[in-house]
Amino acid sequence: MAKKKKEEELPENALKFSLGEFTNNKNLDEARMKGVAEDVFRTLIRKKYGVDDNFDVIVDVVNGSIEIWRKREVVPEGEVEDERYQIDFPTAKGLDKDSEIGEEYYDSIDIDSFGRRSVMAARQTLVTRIMELEKDEIHKTYADKIGDLIIGEVSQVLKKELMIIDDQTKLELMLPKTEMIRSDFYRKGDVVKAVVKTVEIKNNAPHVVLSRTDEMLLHRLLAQEVPEIVDGLITIKKVVRRPGERAKVAVESYDETRIDPVGSCVGVRGSRIHGIVRELKNENIDVINYSDDAETFLKRALTPAKVTKVEINTERNSAAVYLPADEVSKAIGKRGINIDLAAELTGLEIDVYRDDYDSTGDVDLEDFRGDIEDWILDAIKGIGHNSARDVLKLDAEEIAQRADLEDETAEYVLQTLHNRLNR
Repeated sequence: MAKKKKEEELPENALKFSLGEFTNNKNLDEARMKGVAEDVFRTLIRKKYGVDDNFDVIVDVVNGSIEIWRKREVVPEGEVEDERYQIDFPTAKGLDKDSEIGEEYYDSIDIDSFGRRSVMAARQTLVTRIMELEKDEIHKTYADKIGDLIIGEVSQVLKKELMIIDDQTKLELMLPKTEMIRSDFYRKGDVVKAVVKTVEIKNNAPHVVLSRTDEMLLHRLLAQEVPEIVDGLITIKKVVRRPGERAKVAVESYDETRIDPVGSCVGVRGSRIHGIVRELKNENIDVINYSDDAETFLKRALTPAKVTKVEINTERNSAAVYLPADEVSKAIGKRGINIDLAAELTGLEIDVYRDDYDSTGDVDLEDFRGDIEDWILDAIKGIGHNSARDVLKLDAEEIAQRADLEDETAEYVLQTLHNRLNR
């Protein structure tokens, strides 16, 4: 008998648990969830009673409970025309002594009266509908957050990505290793800062993809540290990055006489920028004062190099930049990163020349640092050749033999020098 009683109670318990697990653990809209649960039960009611317009379904999303009440009119004995909407007076009086003819009689419907099979089918429908609601809620929540800063905790470390629990929504998001800074290393439980990059639908489920390499991360971190940006006194015009290595940020103040945009972003003794640099794994950040004057802006964009002269060709959207010999390598930067970022920031194709540029079109080998690895240039200079035209007088085989280089390396050097001189 005890076993039979347990089986009879199973449908109601199963439904209550099904609803409760979602209301307690998922960040879902209560009104929409209540509507889904009510719709599932109204379908159950229609299957048994044929109608549902005189039934009230009360869903408590806090504790996961559900109540069903049927409303019928009390009519004199023998005058019941439709049992779905009417109940005779003697029956109603027997159930509730206060019942009177013409009044409405409410009776509670036990969930288990629908039968075990129907209730379990409704449970599965409810689970499916709520899961669909959850997917829709995730997509709706994060589709409007593209580029927003997310702070979360690492819940799983997988081979190709990290799973992050968003501190605000408690939902699980994905941070692919392709969207991480090269030196990033996280363990389970570590706190991560990233921005929402995309919200994708895969296998009929939303996947929120985070990024730590996107330019917007630096933008959001600056806004977090610099109140003048949030207040609208300073505007970030553009951000360009090589994640974990170098970044350039162009900023502008609406009142430069009162607010220094660069100083405000950097902070006293770097107090504001240092935290961001650490967060981005020692990414070197150049904060630059934006200018509408293309020449001035380009000079600032090539920081830390000191530019002597700039010649801009508006038709070709390019610029020739002249610098002292000892500033050329600074302008180009390690692996050409500085000049590439300056080009992205200004939108110009940049050619760098020394102030003492040879009128014959020759270029000192020092100007190729960044395009050609330092040890290769040093090897070539070590055999007595210091300019591009001087080296181009040799063939690849001779360079390889005398400078102890691979044939492919010597051919690459000649091609690089040739391309520069024939621009």
